[in-house]
Amino acid sequence: MKEITGNLTASGVRLAVVVSRFNSFLTEQLVKGAEDCFVRHGGDPADFTLIRVPGANEIPVVAQKLAASGNQDAIVALGAVIQGATPHAELINGTVARALSKISLDFSVPVLNGVIAAQDLQQAIERAGTKQGNKGWDAVMAALETVAVLRVI
Repeated sequence: MKEITGNLTASGVRLAVVVSRFNSFLTEQLVKGAEDCFVRHGGDPADFTLIRVPGANEIPVVAQKLAASGNQDAIVALGAVIQGATPHAELINGTVARALSKISLDFSVPVLNGVIAAQDLQQAIERAGTKQGNKGWDAVMAALETVAVLRVI
C-alpha cells in the first residue's frame, strides 16, 4: 500500500489570507490565529500576505484573482457571518463556500474556507479562539497540509 501524507511545515509556502472587515472583533482573532499557525510552522512572514475586504461576499473575487496570479501556494478565506432574523446569512455562506471550492478546483490552488458560519454571536466567539479553537489557525493548518500533499503528488 502506498500512502501520501502532508508534512506540516510552512517553510517555503506562499500563503495569502483574505479577511473580511465585517465583524472585525471576530475576524481579527482569526487573523491572529492564522498568522500564529503560519509562523509556528516555520513560515517566513514575508511569504504571508494579508488582504482585507469589506465583507465575506467580497472574498471570492479576490481569492480568484490571487489564484489566477499563480503567486500563491494556498489561499485562506477568513470571515464571520452570523445568522439573523432573515436567511441572508445562509445565502452568503452558501455562495461563498461554493465560490471558494470552484476557484480551488479551477486553478488547482488550495482555497480554504475559514469563514465562520454561526447561528449566534456566542457560537462565533467560540470559533474565533475560545472553546472550539480558532478557525483561522485550523484553516492555515489545512492549507499547509494540502500544499504538502500536492507537492508530493
